[in-house]
Amino acid sequence: VQLMESGGGSVQAGGSLTLSCVATGFEDRDYCMGWFRQVPGKEREPVAGINVDGEITYAESVKGRFTLTQDKVKKAVFLQMTSLKPEDSGIYYCAAHEYCSLGPTPPPDYEYKWWGQGTRVTVSS
Repeated sequence: VQLMESGGGSVQAGGSLTLSCVATGFEDRDYCMGWFRQVPGKEREPVAGINVDGEITYAESVKGRFTLTQDKVKKAVFLQMTSLKPEDSGIYYCAAHEYCSLGPTPPPDYEYKWWGQGTRVTVSS
C-alpha cells in the first residue's frame, strides 16, 4: 500500500486549501483513513479520520472549518480546509489501516499501518 498526499501550499490566514490523498495497493474492501499534522518539536496530532463505516470524526481545533470526504472509486480521501489559521501550519500526513477504533475523536497515529510522505501547509498571519 502506498499513500500519496498533494495539495499543500502557502496561504494567508482565512484562506482555504484542499489536500488529497490517493491510495494504491488497496484490496477491494473499506479502509480507515485519517489526516494528521505535525509541527517541529511537537507530536503528530490527528486532525480527522474516517472509519470503515464511513463515520467521520474531527479534532476539536478544526471542527466547523475542515471537512473530510472520501471517493471510494478513486481510493482517495480529501481534506477541505477553510478559515485557516497560522496554528494550522505543519506537515499533513495521510494514513490508512484495515480497521480502527470508533470514538468521538479521530483515532491516534498508532492505530494506522500505512503513511504517506506528507504535504506542507503554511498559513501566514
